[in-house]
Amino acid sequence: MAADVETMFSTREKPWHGLGTIVAEAPDSREALILAGLDWKVIQKKIYTGDRKLIHGYRANVRDSDHQFLGVVSDRYRVVQNEDAFAFTDALLGEGVRYETAGSLQSGRRVWMLAKLPNEYIILGEQISPYLVFSNTHDGSGAIKVAMTPVRVVCSNTLNLALHTTKRCWSAKHTTNIAGKLDKARETLLFAKTYMTALGAEFEELSRIQMPDRKVMEAVKELLPMKDDMTIQQKKNVRNLQEDLKRRYFDAPDLQEVGRNAYRFVNAVSDFSTHNRPLRETANYKENLFMRTMDGNALIDKAYRMVKAA
Repeated sequence: MAADVETMFSTREKPWHGLGTIVAEAPDSREALILAGLDWKVIQKKIYTGDRKLIHGYRANVRDSDHQFLGVVSDRYRVVQNEDAFAFTDALLGEGVRYETAGSLQSGRRVWMLAKLPNEYIILGEQISPYLVFSNTHDGSGAIKVAMTPVRVVCSNTLNLALHTTKRCWSAKHTTNIAGKLDKARETLLFAKTYMTALGAEFEELSRIQMPDRKVMEAVKELLPMKDDMTIQQKKNVRNLQEDLKRRYFDAPDLQEVGRNAYRFVNAVSDFSTHNRPLRETANYKENLFMRTMDGNALIDKAYRMVKAA
């Protein structure tokens, strides 16, 4: 893993190829801020040309601890400090919230934190745990994002489906009144139970959609298509990916009692998307995988739409 991951901590295993700090249990926000290396502030400085002329309308975001340059932003940009982000999640989740992982990416340009929501859900006889993910950028490249993502505990697969009936993600630009927007985020995420209820209903429906082996094979090919203009090596790579997904559907120990249905297929695709190593692992592969926890996973959503339309 390249140095995109600057600092972080995790309560489970040391993630991202040894980067980060293992802790015995999820700490409170004050401990998390320090363990994650996020106990610094963003300051804004004026920008000048080489001949000392002030550039109007823009500021440079800089980390106060080491003067690391983070990015150029407009003078409408409003900084949300790391400590304020943690204070927000404390207020959102209530006293005693425990953080599972947090850290800094790209030399402080992006920060995130993940906390476990207090409620547990049993859906189709399986434990599903909802988590809160908060992401912020200090370089002007993106919005503040807050999302609830459910995790199937038995295999740690994310099941953050894009449902039409309810939202699981909220965002706000840094140019708006952040304090007021965070209140809206609090309202949205307090409806996590609504999302989990809708998700449970979707899983029940998926479990009733039977998928004979023939349909599974067809779905795998549609999800991971082989194209005529591919090279021999590319076709071989796609074939290997197809076989990997089939194994995750037919052979996964945690799916043996689930039944041959669409719910099983979506779970197999989630396992494939979450745990399969790409044929060519890029420097920021793990970072992108984590951010799909926030933004959603296109392959899982595609599988979900496919089996629903069948």
